[in-house]
Amino acid sequence: MTKSIAQLSTLIQSGALDPVALTEQTLANIKAFPDRSVFTTLTEDRALAEARAASGRIRSGRSLGALDGIPIAWKDLFDIDGLATTAGSKVLAGAPPAKVDAAVVSALKNAGMVSVGRVNMSEFAFSGLGINPHFGTPANPASTDGHRIPGGSSSGSGVAVAAGLVPVAMGTDTGGSIRIPAAFNGIVGYKATRGRYFMDGVFPLAKSLDSLGPLCRTVKDAVWIDAAMRGVTAPSVAMADIRQLSLLVPETVMFDGAEPEVVAAFEAALARLVKAGASVRRAAVPLFSEIFDLMARHGALVTAEAYVLHKQRLVGPEAVDMDQRVVARARLGANISMPDYVETINARERMIARMAELLLPGELIASPTLPHVAPKLAPLVDDDDAFFAMNGKTLRNTLIGNFLDWCGVSIPCGTGQAGMPVGFMLSGLPNGDEHLLGHALAAEQTVRGL
Repeated sequence: MTKSIAQLSTLIQSGALDPVALTEQTLANIKAFPDRSVFTTLTEDRALAEARAASGRIRSGRSLGALDGIPIAWKDLFDIDGLATTAGSKVLAGAPPAKVDAAVVSALKNAGMVSVGRVNMSEFAFSGLGINPHFGTPANPASTDGHRIPGGSSSGSGVAVAAGLVPVAMGTDTGGSIRIPAAFNGIVGYKATRGRYFMDGVFPLAKSLDSLGPLCRTVKDAVWIDAAMRGVTAPSVAMADIRQLSLLVPETVMFDGAEPEVVAAFEAALARLVKAGASVRRAAVPLFSEIFDLMARHGALVTAEAYVLHKQRLVGPEAVDMDQRVVARARLGANISMPDYVETINARERMIARMAELLLPGELIASPTLPHVAPKLAPLVDDDDAFFAMNGKTLRNTLIGNFLDWCGVSIPCGTGQAGMPVGFMLSGLPNGDEHLLGHALAAEQTVRGL
């Protein structure tokens, strides 16, 4: 299924494609897919019931809208009625089943979407690489030279869409967990401003950073999903004029150690945007370096909050059954004092305000989503030092946006080493989602080079 949501919607609403047939084919494709680590659970009975309901509505002229009958997969930390939410960890396998859907699961059901199952993820969402020792690590579909990582923590979401199993999968993003797998797998990933959607029924990692968003094939698809997640019957995002697109390209941090092929793909996309009428300003942003200096002095917010969330597991017998790399990272939170945490929170507020002052009116930030393409899996499994170094490098560009409460979109912009996808990231200030999405709609085809 390489069709976008918009393409499938046209077929469904016209009567050319029945939601039941689409769902049956989707489930069959998932079952036949050779990589068994992408999906952790299929919700076959629910999916078929929802598809039959969508089919009946459409045949009788009562369609719920453009998303009626469209399949969706959910990262394994969204509550689904009747299932235990395991968050990529076997220690939660015996947790009580959820009694109701998560708020956003319910919102998309109300828009007519068909939930086909849950997809894999980094355990407890605490890694940008997507490696999971319990349920396996989904293979990046773009790789032609062996098993390359999918990116995380929304690993299964990225692969499920890139492999054509579903047109959209939901992810979460605390340090890059939507934009990273989107970039690695050559699809679109939209991270909304934190708080844009109800978080009820979403297993947390760090509540001061956690945000949600879809991984899908196009920006238009993301716009449609965003509206439905907010309970809006039609998107309010209007496509901007690319000639009004104003970009800041930061010269600090974002390009440090970047692979030459990644930089070349980004710069080529930027040149296409300029040719189409966009304006670009390049400038140093010392604030980005200050974020990492702050974390070096006081520890990372995500580590502090993850430690508090999982403290009982980390000091109890369950720790033996967890990914030991997750355990090692989370235990570092024990070293972060309350004064450290409070100072980080206060500094963060000041930095968010300063960043708003640095940008010109309406300006967006443009950068490579990641400084490298998806690396091969084996060296990262075999070597702890290599794993932690790669995880830090992979999260570096994207976590800046989480710390500063940005919204962001990763759009494919070409290929790098070994023909692997490269992502072009557009980021906007907090609650500037409509502005960001409108300009991303305008820029997408040019960024892709189409």
